Amino acid sequence: MADKNDEKKYVSISKVYTRRGDKGETDLLGGSKAKKDSLKVDSYGCIDEVSAFIGLARYYSKNITIKDILKKIQNKLLVLGGYLASDDTGKDMLKNQISEDDVKYLEELIDEYNQKLEPLFQFILPGEDEVAAHFHVARTVVRRAERKIVTLAREENIDPLIQKYVNRLSDLMFVFARYSEEIEAKK
Repeated sequence: MADKNDEKKYVSISKVYTRRGDKGETDLLGGSKAKKDSLKVDSYGCIDEVSAFIGLARYYSKNITIKDILKKIQNKLLVLGGYLASDDTGKDMLKNQISEDDVKYLEELIDEYNQKLEPLFQFILPGEDEVAAHFHVARTVVRRAERKIVTLAREENIDPLIQKYVNRLSDLMFVFARYSEEIEAKK
């Protein structure tokens, strides 16, 4: 059970429905509203999907270290999604942001796991291993999120580290898919 002091750190959701979105708008952090079909909402919706698919890969993975890494990434995706779900006022209110260290962390993981793999000389057809297939789905959803964010960055000021992080994340999902199929599946 969570300590009373811990409860104050998180958003309190006492009622799931508010009826405020019934007319096709949603509240952004900072106080403004956005249409639910806007590029902004679509962008952070894709990040939510990414986290769900990474959660699926985390559930099926048998590698405890990778499970821990994926959970850490999901927490970073909450930060990233919060940034995208904010207006300019909300962005200034955020306590956590994506940093260059976060991007570097993904690069280090990519390098670490990629060096354990054989060189790749052909395209991969997903589906040879269940866990790898989940990583490939996560990778493709990350790429879609990246495309949405690139387009959104033409309309509003987006921290360039957001795009870098998402780009590296898709690379990591690719490497984890290969690692899962080539190394983990053979254990």
